[in-house]
Amino acid sequence: MTDRTPDGALVLGPLLRYVDDTSATIWVETADATTVTVRAGERSARARTFGAHGHHYALVELTGLEPGTQTAYTVDVGEQRAWPPVSGEGSGFPHPVIATLEPGKPLRLAFGSCRVSVSHDEAGHRAFGIDALRSYALRMAGLTERAADDDERWPDLVLFLGDQVYADETSEAMQEFIASRRSLEEPPGEELKDYEEYAHLYRLAWSDPANRWLLSTLPSAMIFDDHDVRDDWNTSWSWRRRMEATSWWHERIVGALASYWVYQHLGNLGPQGRAEDPMWQRISSYDGDGELDVTAELDELADRADQEPESYRWSFARDFDTQARLIVVDSRAARVLRPDARSILDDQEMDWLDEQMSGGFDHLLLGTSLPFLMAPGLHHAEAFSEALAEGAWGSGAARFGEWARQAADLEHWAAFEKGFRQVAELTLDVAAGNRGRAPATITYLSGDVHHSYVAEAVPAPHQGRPLVASRILQAVCSPIRNPLPRFMHAVTGGAAHRSLGVVGRGLSKAARVPAPPLAWEVTHGPWYDNNLAVLELKPAGVRMWWTAGEVTEGRHDRPVLRRVATVDLSG
Repeated sequence: MTDRTPDGALVLGPLLRYVDDTSATIWVETADATTVTVRAGERSARARTFGAHGHHYALVELTGLEPGTQTAYTVDVGEQRAWPPVSGEGSGFPHPVIATLEPGKPLRLAFGSCRVSVSHDEAGHRAFGIDALRSYALRMAGLTERAADDDERWPDLVLFLGDQVYADETSEAMQEFIASRRSLEEPPGEELKDYEEYAHLYRLAWSDPANRWLLSTLPSAMIFDDHDVRDDWNTSWSWRRRMEATSWWHERIVGALASYWVYQHLGNLGPQGRAEDPMWQRISSYDGDGELDVTAELDELADRADQEPESYRWSFARDFDTQARLIVVDSRAARVLRPDARSILDDQEMDWLDEQMSGGFDHLLLGTSLPFLMAPGLHHAEAFSEALAEGAWGSGAARFGEWARQAADLEHWAAFEKGFRQVAELTLDVAAGNRGRAPATITYLSGDVHHSYVAEAVPAPHQGRPLVASRILQAVCSPIRNPLPRFMHAVTGGAAHRSLGVVGRGLSKAARVPAPPLAWEVTHGPWYDNNLAVLELKPAGVRMWWTAGEVTEGRHDRPVLRRVATVDLSG
C-alpha cells in the first residue's frame, strides 16, 4: 500500500497526457483501489483503477470536447474531490485546464531532456542549477513576471526526450527511501533495485507543486534514455553480458520497463494505440469484482521486452492533421548488440520507421533521445570507435575500441553506423519528394548530450545525390536540469569546429568507415544552460527558442524565465 500524501486519496498526478482536438487522457496514481472521475465543463468520464506492485493507477479517457477550447477540469477519487487542491502548496496555482488542439493552428511543441529531481533551493541550485521546467511552470502560472521577449501563447504539448528520472545517480531523498527498505551496502547500493523504488523516484520527480501543476495542464509525451534504466544502457554486447551476470540486474530492468509502461508509455498512446495495446485492452475490458492486478502480466511484458525487443514497441507516432507528423523513436531498447551485427534499431523497428517516414505533411518531426546529428568531430569519432571495436585494425585495437565506447559514452547514432546510414537514406528519400510531397522541414528533436544546439544537413556532395526540397535540421535541448561539467565545454564546443570534423573524418576513413550520406554543421550554439526549448511550425520553416531559469533578488523559490537563444528558420 502506498503512503498517503497531503492530497489524501491522490498520490501523484493528475498528468494530462495525450490530447487531440476532441479528447484527452488524464493519468493518476491513487492511494487505494477506487474509481476516478474527471469532469470538464459538461463532459465527464470515469475509470476504475488497476493495480501493480501494490500501487493503484487510472487513465481516464475524456471525449466529446470542442476543438480549440480551454476547459477547466477536476478530478474526483471515489467520492472525494482530489484536484485541484483547496489548501496546501498546490493551492496557489491556476485551475488546471484541458486545451484541445485547433486544426490548422500552428503547432507549438516544447521539448527537452535530462532532469534530476533535487531540491529547489540555494543548495540545489548551486549543485545542479535551476530547473528550467519549474521556471517555465512558474511563468505559465503567472507567478513570475513576464519578460519583454516572452510569448503569451503556451505550447500545445511538451516532449520529454529521455532521462526523466535517474535510476543510477540518486538524490539524498531517494537514498533515504532506499535505506528505509534495504541496506545501501547491498547491491545495487544507492541505485534503484525494483519497481517499488521506481515508483518512489517518479513521485520525487513529479510532485513539486509547480511541476505538478504544469504536468496537469500541459499535455506531455515521453521516451526513455539510458539513465531511466542505467548509464550506458545497451551500449554493447559486453555491457549487457556484464549486467546480466550481476545478482540484481534482472529485477532492475523488469522494474524499470514495467514502471516505464505505467508512468510514461501508457500516456503516449492515442485512442488507436491504446486499442492495439494488449496490456491496455486487458485493463480497459476488465469488468470483474474488485481491482484488476496486472503485476504478473506487467512484469512478464517487461521481461520479454528486454529479452526480445521485437515483442513490444516503445516507439510511437501521431499526426497533427497535414501540418505535421511526429515520430518518436526508441533508440535504446530496440538495439541489436551482436558484435557482428550492430544496429541502433532492430529490423522490425526499422521497418516501422520506414512506414512512418512519409511525405504529404508540411513538417516532419522525429524525436530521438540521442541526437541523430552530433557535432561532426564527435560523430566521426564514434564511427571510428565502432570500426575499431569490429576489428578494422586488429583484435588488440578491437578491445580498445570496445573499452572506449563504454568509457567515453560513444553510444549515439554514429556508433551504430548501419542504422545511421539507413535512417539518413530514409530522410533524404522523404526530402527529395520520393514518398509524397516533400515537407518544408525534417527536424530531429533530441537531448542526452547536456548541451543544446542546432545543426543543418544537406545531401553529401560528390555522391551523385539529387537535390532535396526539405531543410534537414537537428535541434537539441539538454539538459532541463543536470549541467555539463565546465571542463567539458571546450570539448563539445571544439568538436563543432569544421577542422575537427575533417580530422575525425580522416580517422574514420582510415578505419574504412564509408562517407555518410549527409553533410552537416552546427549552425547555432552550443549553449550550456539548463534549458527548455520550444519549437513553432511556420508555413515555410520553424522558429525555436531556448529558455532558462534565473534567480533574482535572492528568490530561489521563484526563478524567473529568461530567453537564452532564438533561432528563426521560418523564412
